[in-house]
Amino acid sequence: MWSVGAPEIRKAIHTDLPALIRSLGQKAYFADRLSKQATGHGLLLVAWDGLEAVGDVYVWLAPAEEPELRAHLPGVALLTHLEVVPWRRKQGIGTELLWAAEDRLSALGHERVALGVGLENEDAQRLYLRRGYAEWPYGQVATTEVVYHPDGRHELRPERCRIMVRRLTSLR
Repeated sequence: MWSVGAPEIRKAIHTDLPALIRSLGQKAYFADRLSKQATGHGLLLVAWDGLEAVGDVYVWLAPAEEPELRAHLPGVALLTHLEVVPWRRKQGIGTELLWAAEDRLSALGHERVALGVGLENEDAQRLYLRRGYAEWPYGQVATTEVVYHPDGRHELRPERCRIMVRRLTSLR
């Protein structure tokens, strides 16, 4: 059972993997991100309500996979895979995850952060706009969405995204 209130957000550790899979599925994704985090590639931040993972975001610190991002945003960290479990959406958890990621990046000396949002994901676009993100002037970017299925399979699908950027010097 979940409690009302803000979740605790912290960097995931390897022993969190079973709880992440129980709440969010996507075993291959979380195992991969924990491995990447161990090599300094990024940070996996998880929102916890007690022992239950209710959301996550991955802070991608390595060079972007997309050439357009490497060209126009060199060295800028990316927020990827922001998700909240369906029964906890619209309760501020996504915003809390954004704040936590931005705070971490600011503490690491980053001045900007970027993210890609699917063209159809209007709820996320509204959240990012409220947080001060602005669409970059270089157009949409072709990316690949990884869809994780409950049976453990995953598939790659082409996806076009809006790229949104935010300065980290502005206040919450």
